[in-house]
Amino acid sequence: MFTIKKYVVVDSLEEAYKLNKSKKANVLGGLLWMKMGKKTIQTAIDLSNLNLDKIEENDECFEIGAMVRLRDLEVHEGLNNYFNNAIKDCVKSIVGVQFRNCATVGGSIFSRFGFSDPLTCLLALDSYVKLYKGGIIPMKEFVNMPYDSDILEKIIIKKDNRKISYMSHRNISTDFPVLTCAVSKIDDKFEVAVGARPQKAALVLDEENILSDEPTKEEIEKFADYVESKLEFGSNMRASKEFRSHLCKVLVRRCINEIGGM
Repeated sequence: MFTIKKYVVVDSLEEAYKLNKSKKANVLGGLLWMKMGKKTIQTAIDLSNLNLDKIEENDECFEIGAMVRLRDLEVHEGLNNYFNNAIKDCVKSIVGVQFRNCATVGGSIFSRFGFSDPLTCLLALDSYVKLYKGGIIPMKEFVNMPYDSDILEKIIIKKDNRKISYMSHRNISTDFPVLTCAVSKIDDKFEVAVGARPQKAALVLDEENILSDEPTKEEIEKFADYVESKLEFGSNMRASKEFRSHLCKVLVRRCINEIGGM
């Protein structure tokens, strides 16, 4: 439960940016994670009048507004046809349809939650955030940037013909993930993003060229060990450090097999 002192539906990004400079202000999305805590919000900033709730496609990319709902990603034919249903796969297990009809892309990505399924998936794609003041920043950089008062306008995903597979493990179907994993392949290069470790998603590249264009079982096993060795894992109420470490290798192998391993 939280308390709002002042509620403002802004008419421009500039107005939202100025209001959000205050440490006592909060940009509102679907209000789903926020209401799980206890706090007083001096100024609540509503972006719903800024036309940020659309998914647009052109020849080069998809542009996803910050106020797009997770359910919109799940059912968007263009996104899912182009990215092998990975976008659908990364949101379909988040609580339930009612929840996904409220939760926003901006809230999930800007907050960089450790448990964020969409962040893991987008990190394995050629994706970017567009910030009102900061401009266009690669997701690979944004994920490790400090939090500030900038306003997230949209997510951009380039069409580069890569293949991608997304998988997660949950103790029960609607719980937070124990581990998330996305593997993408462009030309003969593989990229792996692993999240919910329980830290936020991190990217691992095949810098040692372990995988061939059509990787063998032995190559996949070696690469799964390599990815596991590059990441740190922790324990919490959902799983131990050791279980997450083992699970990482399992999900990496499965994702690679889905997009073209042997």
